[in-house]
This record gives sequence, C-alpha cells and structure tokens, in this order.
Amino acid sequence: MKGEQREEQGLGPEPAAPPQPTEEEEALIEFYRSYRDLFQFFCTTTTIHGAIRLVCSQHNRMKTAFWAVLWLCAFGMMYWQFGQLFGEYFSYPVSLNINLNSDKLVFPAVTICNLNPYRYTQIKEELEELDRITEQTLYDLYKYNSSNTLGAHPRGRRDLWETWPHPLQRLAVPAPPSRARAARSTASIVRDHNPQVNWKDWKIGFQLCNQNKSDCFYQTYSSGVDAVREWYRFHYINIVSCLGDTSPSPGEDMLDNFIFACRFNQAPCNQANYSHFHHPMYGNCYTFNGKNNSNLWMSSMPGIKNGLSLTLRTEQNDFIPLLSTVTGARVMVHGQDEPAFMDDGGFNLRPGVETSISMRKEALDRLGGNYGDCTKNGSDVPVENLYLSKYTQQVCIRSCFQENMIKECGCAYIFYPLPKNAEFCDYRKHNSWGYCYYKLQDAFSSDRLGCFTKCRKPCSVTSYELSAVYSRWPSVTSQDWIFQMLSRQNNYTINNKRNGVAKLNIFFKELKYKTNSESPSVTTVTLLSNLGSQWSLWFGSSVLSVVEMAELIFDLLVITFLMLLRRFRSRYWSPGRGGRGAQEVASTPASSLPSHYCPRSTSPSPPPPGPATSPALTAPPPAYATLGPCPSPSSLVRTDYSAYTLEEP
Repeated sequence: MKGEQREEQGLGPEPAAPPQPTEEEEALIEFYRSYRDLFQFFCTTTTIHGAIRLVCSQHNRMKTAFWAVLWLCAFGMMYWQFGQLFGEYFSYPVSLNINLNSDKLVFPAVTICNLNPYRYTQIKEELEELDRITEQTLYDLYKYNSSNTLGAHPRGRRDLWETWPHPLQRLAVPAPPSRARAARSTASIVRDHNPQVNWKDWKIGFQLCNQNKSDCFYQTYSSGVDAVREWYRFHYINIVSCLGDTSPSPGEDMLDNFIFACRFNQAPCNQANYSHFHHPMYGNCYTFNGKNNSNLWMSSMPGIKNGLSLTLRTEQNDFIPLLSTVTGARVMVHGQDEPAFMDDGGFNLRPGVETSISMRKEALDRLGGNYGDCTKNGSDVPVENLYLSKYTQQVCIRSCFQENMIKECGCAYIFYPLPKNAEFCDYRKHNSWGYCYYKLQDAFSSDRLGCFTKCRKPCSVTSYELSAVYSRWPSVTSQDWIFQMLSRQNNYTINNKRNGVAKLNIFFKELKYKTNSESPSVTTVTLLSNLGSQWSLWFGSSVLSVVEMAELIFDLLVITFLMLLRRFRSRYWSPGRGGRGAQEVASTPASSLPSHYCPRSTSPSPPPPGPATSPALTAPPPAYATLGPCPSPSSLVRTDYSAYTLEEP
C-alpha cells in the first residue's frame, strides 16, 4: 500500500532491505575482530589448566598478574624440559643389552705357524753375505766372535760400509748441559770405536737417507739385541723380496716336520681340514677349520676331549739363527672369514709344555647410522680391502698402510698383500725405501695418515676369550716311552728330548656364549611419552590441548594477516586517492582552466531548513576527478533543493 502511494507520487518503489545472514552462513568461517576477543575466547574455552584464571580474575589486577606470571613460568619450565628431552633424543644414546645363550657352537679357526720362514740350508746361499757381515758387526761392536775366522782377519768398518748399505753404528746419546764434559769424553770414545764405554751413554742404530741424500736420520735402539734383529730383518726383507716361493709343499711339511698328531672331537684330522699359507716372518702356517673347510667343525659338548688336540715339533735345528730367536710355535684363534694376523692376536707355545686353551665365545652387535660410527660390511669405507676377506678394522688399517706405502715410497711392504701393478720393496731397485718406510711408520703411529680415522669399527664382531693353563709334558715318568714312540713313528730325534715337542689343546670351556647388543635408549615412542608426561605435569592437558594451541596460533596469524591487508587497502586502494586528485584540481588556478569547464564541488551545499533527510535517498558522491560544463548558479540551487524535498512524506 505504501509502495503504491510512492509510485503514484512518482517516487518509485521502496528499495528492499539487504538480506540478513543465516546461522549456517555465520558458522561457516568466523574470525575475531581483535586480539582481545580471541584471547578471551581461548582462556574461557580451553582445556589447559589455569588459563581461565587470566579472564575470571581480570577485575583483580593482583590476581591477574599472579596467574599470568605463574602460567608463563609453568609454560617456560615445560618447554625447558622439552628442550632437554629433544637434546637427549638427538644425542642418540644407546643401551647395552647382555644376553646369555646356550647352543651348539661352530668351532673357530685355529692358525699355527712354525716360527721358521725358511730352512736355513735352503736359503743359506742368499743369506751367506748378510750373515758374514752381521758376525763382523757383532765383533766390532761387542767383540763377540761366533766363529774362529773373525779373530784372525777381522774386517775394518770402512770395508763393511763399502760392501753393504746401512751398517750398524754405535751412536752417542746427547748428554745434559751439566754433563757436557762427560759427553765430550764419551763422544771421543765412540769415534775411536773403543768398547770400554759407559753403556748408558750410547745406542746402536743405522742411518737411512732419502733419494738425493739431502735428509738423513738414525734408526736407533737402546738394546743391542733389538738393534741387531731389526737391522738383520731390514736386510732380510730385501733378500726375500727377490726370492720366489721356496717353502716346502704343505703335505711334506705337515706330515714330516711340524705336526705329529691332530685330533678333533676324538677323531683324527685329515688334509681337508686345514689350509696352508706362508708368512715371511712366522714361516709355514696352517689354518684348521678355516673357510676352505667343506664341513665346519661343531662343538656339541664342552671340555678338553671335545676340542682340538695337536702334538707339534718345536726343535730349531734348521732355523735361521739371526732371525728366529724364539723357539716353539705361534698360535691364533679367529673367525673362519677373518685373516690371521699372527703378530697382533697370536701367542707362542713353549716347548716341553702342554698348553690348554679354554675358550668362551662373545658377540657384539653395534648400532650404526646416527647411533654409532661403525660399518656393516666396509663398503662405505674409502679404503680398498687387499685381503679379499671379511671386513675387520685390522684388515682396513693394514690395507690403508699398504696403499700409502705404494703412494709415497713407490713399492709395497712385503708383510702385507701385494696389490695389482705393484712390486715389493728392494733397495736394489728402491734405494731409499727404508727411509720412506720408517718415516711413514712414524706418521702411521701418530695417525697423520688418517688410517685410524678412515677405518671404522665393524658393527658385528665375534671374539673369543681365551684362558691358558700350562703343565709339563711329557712327565718325567712317561717321557721315555713317549719319545720312543715319536722317534719310531715320526722320525723324532731322541737327543732333543723335551725342547723339541709341545702339545696344544683348544676347547670350549662352556657352550654358553654372551651376546652384547646395542639398542636405542630413547625411541620415538619414549620421546612422545616423556613429552606427554611433561605436558600433563605442568598443564594437566592432553593431545587435544595441543590442537587448541595450534588453533590459537593459526587464528593469531589469520587476524594479523587481515589487519595488515586492511591497512594496505586503506592506504593504496581507498577512495581517498580521488579526494587527493580533487585537491590537486582545486589547487589549479582558474585562469588555466577552459571557460566551459569547472571543478565539481567535493561536498554538497547545505540543505534548506526542514525535516531530516533520509540517508537512503542521498545522491551518490560525485566523481571528483572529472570536470564537466559549469551549470548556472540558479540551476544548481534548484537541483539541490528538489533533491532534499523528495524525502518529504
């Protein structure tokens, strides 16, 4: 009805009111107008203990401040504990688990060497010159004459230097300043080669120089025995490097010269149970129950009768006298797929003694990756395995030294495997290899080569704990018939008696073995459990409370973004930019504008007195930045007056 009356008066239909949003539209996306509203809503609805006190006590500032400080302190303590827990987790600690198992055990490999690399009669021609010079050196330094020929026609030191490089010399030890006079006296005695000296004031050694003789040093020893052995060993290496494989065949040496009897688990051994290799220092070595054995020995019961029993020849009638200074045999217990490093893990057997070795197996499993610096198979170690066997740390270290030896000295060390396209060191071809070797050995010992850093420990290690018991063998009452049997069956010389035989027993002490395994001390489950415990301790909350905190942070970010966006739009996109344009036009002089154009007013003229106007019918704001024809003042007055009189009822 009212709309029809407005149409008759020519006012047009009444504009429709804007539609009001429904409840579903209001609940779809809702953000708060300020940080205060958001904080108040969070404190009154969250499940975190103590947060509501920040709102309920807002009329009491003292309580509000107290709860705010208490809440922040609890929050800080909780996250300090979180930092401690995360620090412990990312330090990757491990726990050692010890398990005792009992089962049938695989018998380990046993390697035995006869401590004689070559028969002296077989290599005597090659060593004749070296032995003669060594005897001359012993006579010059210690007046020891091992034969009657040296005393009648001793050779001078100058002749010795001319015929053989790197002779042994007696060197004076630098004395302290307070004993300068005594040192000068000692030095003069050394120059005269007079053996009547104070033995504490000099050492024995030999000189080594580089290729062009620009740098030299003395390899010295305080013990004359050690000096002679090392000097003889140094020259022996050069001789051996020129020799081929002159060792006897394994079958001949095994049956006739070294092993008299072999039994395992009360059954005799055969040639399929051992393998042979030759070591330049330890001689002919035999590995029982090695990786080449088709059927590995198993121990189902402990005890000396259920292990390996060997009777060995230990006489030294045909040994190299200046090289082999130890009598007996060398033994090592190791895994089937590991090489036998006799100088590292071996032990010597004493002649005339029965040595019983009881074993106990022990396994260690380390955690790799972030929990420990170990390798599973050595594939990630930057050192080539020259032994073609299972990776061990000793295998890697020796391969690393050989690699540096070839790189720095141009030749390979004879005690380690020979790589492809390389040859063993010989001062006839490499006259300065001794200088290079001892320098390299010093750098290796101090880890300047980086071998100990490169060669990481294996993650899985199997070792054997050994315990030895010694007894005299054979006894006084039984030695006659035992030696008689050995002489008839094995061509044993009865005159040697006890010094020529030894007995070895190796067995498991018990079938229980210990396994040490590492496990993570703090797992992901443990970390989450500890975090939840700390969260509940300080706030008495759950995982859903963490979601509430995440929602609060999200709302804070959204409100901050909307406020920044509103400020940005009000600064660059608001209608105020048109007002500034109008001000620029208004500031233009009137004389510079065309006569038929004028700026439009930026504000309407005041309405005439009368009833209040309705804002719904107010004319839209004019375009301030445009210019149009200037109407007459009378028309402007009429237009404005008619516009305001339209709102009369």
